Amino acid sequence: MNRRRARVARVADPSTIDQIPTPALVVERSVFDANVATMAAARPGAELRPHVKAFKSTALAAELAAAGHRTFCAATPREIEGMVTAGVGDDLLLANEVLDCTPLGRLVDAGADITVAVDSEITVDAAIQGGVKQVLVDVEVGMPRCGCEADDAGRLADRARAGGLEVRGVMGYEGHLMTVPDPVERTAKVEESMALLLAAHADVGGDIVSGGGTGTYAVNTWVTEIQAGSYCLMDTHYGAIELPFELALTVLGTVISVSAKGWAVADIGLKSLGMDHGDPTWPDGGVFFCSDEHTTLLPGDHGLPQVGERVRLLPAHVDPTVARHQQLWVVDGEKVVDLWPIDLRHW
Repeated sequence: MNRRRARVARVADPSTIDQIPTPALVVERSVFDANVATMAAARPGAELRPHVKAFKSTALAAELAAAGHRTFCAATPREIEGMVTAGVGDDLLLANEVLDCTPLGRLVDAGADITVAVDSEITVDAAIQGGVKQVLVDVEVGMPRCGCEADDAGRLADRARAGGLEVRGVMGYEGHLMTVPDPVERTAKVEESMALLLAAHADVGGDIVSGGGTGTYAVNTWVTEIQAGSYCLMDTHYGAIELPFELALTVLGTVISVSAKGWAVADIGLKSLGMDHGDPTWPDGGVFFCSDEHTTLLPGDHGLPQVGERVRLLPAHVDPTVARHQQLWVVDGEKVVDLWPIDLRHW
């Protein structure tokens, strides 16, 4: 990756990377387009239910809708509400349990097509009382998180139908298997996980078996739809396994200090990075450590950058990194070509 040696110019409407205020998220348009096209070819139309939590931007979601994906899932009511307000998506799934469905019920009354996940009597009753008309029974398939036991799914479906809900099917997230390095082992473990989901589906009924993600989109052949979102931007955590997607997202920073002792400091820190999967990567050298507003860089083959030079770090986890920023700057090389607000950020 070529380093830039131009000084930063602060302008109201940046036209080049050197003019973007930092820290900032930058999306390489050509890489993003290639990722979207690759997934659309593998999982066209409703076979993919893009997960909004990964990018939290209705403008980006509209790009995926233009590629043929009109169904979406989300992790929070705020994301669902934002998608409805933006008019993006024909079929929205809150792939998470929620105890107050009233705000979503009001959107349903206004014509929105919303489904929620349920995994207990309490969440079934919340959907009934809140006015949401459609549910998926969420089944725990090996990841210690939400979901009922597979052999309890039929009972919950019966309770939901007795309360007037449409039970559209089941969902189960094999998130613990997303980055199993060996694809053969990954496939075998996904099959074991999905056996639980299919057993539950036999008791529940409905047309939908929803699951999967970026790491298992190609090997999970048991679901009717894949809940993938990270694929379009990517991160180094997913980049460590064999996937046909490239890293489109970088965190752009400016070098603000260079030490004679052999390190440089960029204005990218913990407040602009998701760190649960580890440090970001600097392709031109090494990352020594990250602190609140700074990342300390170690020299690579080309030595240290100069004060004022731009650097681009690769985040380890795209979802929480995106949630820390207000917009995605879309670029074609050095030229800024678009701006996608991250309007669904925060919880």
